[in-house]
Amino acid sequence: MTDPAATLATPTVHVVDDDPQVAKALARLLREHGFRTAVFDSAEAFLAQCDVSAPGCLVLDVNLPGLDGLALQRRLAKGGPAWPIVFMTGHGDIPMSVQAVKAGAVDFLTKPVAAEVLLASVRAGLAQDARSRQAQAESAALRRRHASLTAREREVLAGLVAGKLNKQIAADLGIVEPTVKFHRARIMERMQARTVAELMHLVARLELAPDARPAAPPGDVKQDEPT
Repeated sequence: MTDPAATLATPTVHVVDDDPQVAKALARLLREHGFRTAVFDSAEAFLAQCDVSAPGCLVLDVNLPGLDGLALQRRLAKGGPAWPIVFMTGHGDIPMSVQAVKAGAVDFLTKPVAAEVLLASVRAGLAQDARSRQAQAESAALRRRHASLTAREREVLAGLVAGKLNKQIAADLGIVEPTVKFHRARIMERMQARTVAELMHLVARLELAPDARPAAPPGDVKQDEPT
């Protein structure tokens, strides 16, 4: 889960290049344009020191000693959502660039890179990272709202998702229709949905099957049920 504090942190542009002069020049350019930067001379140094849960993006040389840029991209992808990557190389080719972009790279630039081109790619990478983190935060909040439902509310919600009428849900669950209406109102409140259509949209994002009957956690009881 994305750490809320990390989501609000200042993003960092991580520069990984084994040429100290290039790395220094890139870091200076980025800082001059207001970016927070961190510089590493190898993929291994980057992996040892970076907190990949924090916001940012990666300006990455392809031809690194040891673990190269493409291998680092694959390594980061295995850990889940990874930072957007702007690749740079002095010896790139079309197949290499296609491979990198297909794997999610923001851009694949050939050295020497014009300042405005690099800055535009970095801005695109940071914007992509911000959107991704926002989506992750919203998804986590939605899962928490769903988890707050009681066992009976989850059963009623499953009926609503299946397109059943209140009286059908009542018959299925062995309760009266006013009780279904009560739970339906509580579901709308807890899921923060203003309309049934909005509720269905939220449930679709949770990817609940129409006939899903989420199991109640241990000790859960069918509470809040009027008589």
